[in-house]
Amino acid sequence: MTGRAAAMANVSSCRRSAVLPRRQRDTKPETLLRGELTKRGLRGYRKNYAPLKELRSRPDVVFTKQKIAIYVHGCFWHGCPDHQRKTKSNVKWWADKIKANKQRDVASAAALEAAGWKVVRVWEHESPNEAAERIEEIVRATDMPTAAAA
Repeated sequence: MTGRAAAMANVSSCRRSAVLPRRQRDTKPETLLRGELTKRGLRGYRKNYAPLKELRSRPDVVFTKQKIAIYVHGCFWHGCPDHQRKTKSNVKWWADKIKANKQRDVASAAALEAAGWKVVRVWEHESPNEAAERIEEIVRATDMPTAAAA
């Protein structure tokens, strides 16, 4: 064993998970949601696509034709109002970090909405089926021709 594997060989699983990088895309909540969207026949979306190049954040699922950006937020990282838990160490650092995440979320949503995008937030604790149902309604409503176009 060499490199990172050797360095992590004698580290507890708790410590290892704290040290290794966090998965930023294709998380379990994202893959479950995309599976539900596909079951409903909603295809043609992009994964981790930047609809506005100046944005730092990338929505997890983007329907480019309909201009719908979907963020799948983790309860801890994005300060879920129902499930956010307080940390026991580095309390101020984590509070500042989560506050900054929430501010970035608001700024990103505002920039997208100003550019004519619909922003949908899905929390990791939400049922993928219910979230997909909500998204399907928005996508289908956006696909419908307007009376002015008819």
